[in-house]
Order: sequence, then structure tokens, then C-alpha cells
Amino acid sequence: MIYERVTEELKERFREAWAVAVLTGAGVSAESGVPTFRGGGGAAVWRGMPVEKIATPEMWRADPVTFWQWYAYRREVIGRAEPNAAHRAIAAWERRFERLTVITQNVDGLHQRAGSRNVLELHGSLWRVRCPQCGVKMEDRRVPLPEIPPRCPSCGGILRPDVVLFGEAVPEAVFSQAVAATATCDLFLVVGTSAIVYPAAALPVLAKQNRAFVIEVNPETTPVTEIADVTILGRAGEVLPRLSPEGNGGG
Repeated sequence: MIYERVTEELKERFREAWAVAVLTGAGVSAESGVPTFRGGGGAAVWRGMPVEKIATPEMWRADPVTFWQWYAYRREVIGRAEPNAAHRAIAAWERRFERLTVITQNVDGLHQRAGSRNVLELHGSLWRVRCPQCGVKMEDRRVPLPEIPPRCPSCGGILRPDVVLFGEAVPEAVFSQAVAATATCDLFLVVGTSAIVYPAAALPVLAKQNRAFVIEVNPETTPVTEIADVTILGRAGEVLPRLSPEGNGGG
């Protein structure tokens, strides 16, 4: 069923939920000005190069300078972004439900900056780096980076962002936690995602199989629309605050 507004029935469904999982995608952070690069047709380019060729382990090995110039640019753009109303609404929900799990495909850390604590980062974080040579992993929020490529303080090896690059798999441990949260929730929200990037795209199906009520919030329909109990067409920052029972009406 497709709606263009939040109904009182949906707000009641929201009020009665106890275990909630929220899958978020690039559309949520796009409302904060973060450019979207994954799962949208593959047309994104930077300095004339397709992003799908830059953000790869092969590019990190072959040309770490170009690789890190791209990620330094992304860090600068994302570093200027602020959490929007959707991030803040989701963070506030942690005080409402017995259990709330945010499962995000975004690497920008905006959920945590908005106050969310239980966040599963399927694709990692742009604000962590790791050293494949010695295994060191650490937070690094320096913008701009003092050197490109950045070097490991322990062994001097070339660091890489702790994100899932094109061609790499989502970390098994994180995805297992996402599956567990999805399989045991009674309300599952899919927000701002094209629902075509796997394995995250399989989670709404799993939620439905386990009898969760599935709500999709997106400006346009997606493959999830076919299985969602309700799809609300709209921007996440406008819709999510209105889902709360204390939200302002159903407009």
C-alpha cells in the first residue's frame, strides 16, 4: 500500500512496536548534502574517473595517492555535513523502544553524531582507518589529512579507510548482527535506499519472512515496495519525525 502521508493507523503501529530495526541508505544522508555514489546506476565520476574504479582495493594498491585524494575529498565534504531531521528522529527513537537497531549502508557517521548508539555499519566508516600490513585499526577524523597517502604510525605501511570498497564483501560479523536484529524485530523500516545493493537488500525480505511489519520511506518506489506493508513516498527528514505518536499530524 502506497501512501503520501503518515496516517494515524501507522502512528499506532509505531506506538505498539517494541523491537525495531531501521535500514538506512544514501538517501538519508543526501538530505544533509552528502553526495551519493553507490547503487545508483554507476554514473558517478571524479576527475574523469568512474568512482567504481577509484574506490577499489586494486586502486589502493596500484595508485594509493589518487585513491587517497578521492577519500580525502570525501572526508572534507562529509566533514562539513550535519545530521538532519531523519538522523535526529531515529536517534530519539532509542528512548522510545525496548530495542532499536540502526543498520546503515552509509559510512559518514551521521547517525552517531545525531545521538544513535546502537549502529551497525554494513559498509564501515570513513572516519576509521586500518593497516592491512600490521592490523592496526583506529579512528582518524583529521581534515584535511596531513599526508597522502596516510601512513600507519606502528609500521609505516599505507593505511586504507575502514570501508567496504567496490568488489569487497560486507564484514561477516556485522552482517550477522544485522540479520539477528532483522529476524527478531516486529517493526522494520527501510529508509532512503534504492534496495539494490546486496546483501543489505536481502534484509527487508528477511524481516517480512519473520512477520515484521515493513515500512518503506523513500521519494520513489523501489524493489522493496512490492513486499512492504506500507510505502510512504517522501523525504526521510519530513516523514520520520511524523511517525512518532507525538509527531505533528499526518500531513
